[in-house]
Amino acid sequence: MEKKDHGGLRFGVVAVEKGFINADQLMEALKTQVEDNLKGAEHRLVGMILLDMGLLTLEQIDEILQELKSGAQ
Repeated sequence: MEKKDHGGLRFGVVAVEKGFINADQLMEALKTQVEDNLKGAEHRLVGMILLDMGLLTLEQIDEILQELKSGAQ
């Protein structure tokens, strides 16, 4: 199986590629992130927003982060 190069890819893109979420769910999380930032709320990472939305588990977040880490080497 060919290893995908995730150098430069963002967390949400990998989550969609892995089938954990769909593009609409990613867009909703990004929208939430921007709205929070504009309100002056504490910045939240997309992964944590998706976790709070019940769309990702901690295990899935860890899997995505491991993939991003291995792709950055």
